Amino acid sequence: MTKSTTDDSGPLLGAADIRELAAALGVRPTKQRGQNFVIDANTVRRIVRTAEVGADDVVVEIGPGLGSLTLGLLEAADRVIAVEIDEVLAAALPSTVAARMPERADRFALVHSDAMHVTELPGPAPTALVANLPYNVAVPVLLHMLAAFPTIDRTLVMVQSEVADRLAARPGNKVYGVPSVKANWYAEVKRAGAIGRNVFWPAPNVDSGLVSLVRRTKPIETTASRDEVFAVVDAAFAQRRKTLRAALSGWAGSAAAAEAALVAAGVSPQARGEALTVEEFARIAEHKGPGGAPGIRQSRGERAPVRGEQASARGEQASGAEQESGGEQT
Repeated sequence: MTKSTTDDSGPLLGAADIRELAAALGVRPTKQRGQNFVIDANTVRRIVRTAEVGADDVVVEIGPGLGSLTLGLLEAADRVIAVEIDEVLAAALPSTVAARMPERADRFALVHSDAMHVTELPGPAPTALVANLPYNVAVPVLLHMLAAFPTIDRTLVMVQSEVADRLAARPGNKVYGVPSVKANWYAEVKRAGAIGRNVFWPAPNVDSGLVSLVRRTKPIETTASRDEVFAVVDAAFAQRRKTLRAALSGWAGSAAAAEAALVAAGVSPQARGEALTVEEFARIAEHKGPGGAPGIRQSRGERAPVRGEQASARGEQASGAEQESGGEQT
């Protein structure tokens, strides 16, 4: 494709470029795959700056689409690896990179795959993840990538504003839930800005937000595995109006066993999931033994003191009985 002369975006794609390229490929953005393409070069450069991408970084990008963010990342990073599920977009992207940034084409790699199935990438290990994530799979993809690629130290993702709020929420917040706890297992999470609707084509029906995740320098200290901790988290939020004694009864084997595990972990049985930190969920996971018997996996010398009952009162602020499984639909 030829370079547009209608804007001053340099090698990056502007609105006219995006529409021209889409028309040439016969691409119509689909809601099924959450496709909303960024058409503003200034927004792309802002994302790259906010992500603090440097000359030594190997960046993995999920859902590059027509290449708006890909080109911005190539300006700043050592290498970019893009993972694209769409066959037409995946086939076209290398040519777009070669046409717009021929001097950087050898620093780009394309993986045609569903990101949820990617467990290895070509070339050096990635150090950063930067992506405009498809809204309908944003959280599952993010958590999968953080689990599959522990070398990713910094992440900046653009997601639906509501999802950004949930990812960055702290205990006690009414939107704190499964995505919040699981993201915090891997990283320190915070909101990193808002993105207007007019920088996308087509314009989405929702606002967007940037979320920054910086991987923990020291993992959560626990004898429980990630899967064991996440099982407690899933159970706690499956019925978020219930106290943990009731919500964890299935996980523990009975309400009495759940209460014993909670007390052993130093958590009030009357608390609710939205009041707990990821560290507290890990302590609870440690105290589930075979058949739900508490205390079997305890590695600490003494039982921790029980948290105050005020955790239960804060839990009343939670909204609805919605089960948060991680993914979000627009």
